[in-house]
Amino acid sequence: MHACRPRTRTCRYRSLQIDALKAQGVDKIFQEKASGAKADRPELNKLLEHMREGDTVVVWKLDRLGRSLAHLVQLVTDLESRGVGLISLNDPVDTTTAQGRLVFRIFASLAEFEREVIRERTNAGLQSARRRGQTLGRKPGLSKSAQDKAMIAESLYREGKFSINGIAEHISISKPTLYRYLRSRGIQIGNES
Repeated sequence: MHACRPRTRTCRYRSLQIDALKAQGVDKIFQEKASGAKADRPELNKLLEHMREGDTVVVWKLDRLGRSLAHLVQLVTDLESRGVGLISLNDPVDTTTAQGRLVFRIFASLAEFEREVIRERTNAGLQSARRRGQTLGRKPGLSKSAQDKAMIAESLYREGKFSINGIAEHISISKPTLYRYLRSRGIQIGNES
């Protein structure tokens, strides 16, 4: 449970949510301690591991469970495949009923439609840029920091004191990146001619 000062609005809002969940008979509450915007959500992972067939996940609002509609659809699909229901106290979703499953399927269809529209717009924009002769993708060459690391890599390689693995580890890059950096500095590696 998150500890906070009793008079803050955030704390009152959390208390309201927890009280509403308890009023619904929820016996185990999983609550993230950090911002929901983070990708790493250990409490959500614990919830998903804890759920068994016949259980029901109860949330205050759908945005407490999934951070995007696509993520939410994925989670609910996974829950349904495991025989776990979902009830949102402040949204018209209750996948334990036929009507709730219908509403959720409409949400899922809208999410798929949104993804398709975005994909079509992106492709149209790329085609338009190509017709205008614009170069797409990353600019060739290395960034300033990559150029600096490439110079260090070259120095270490020419000294011959470190192995390729040692150089890569020393400057915190992967072997393929090291090879790319060395080639950008005009260094032939191994049997290259």
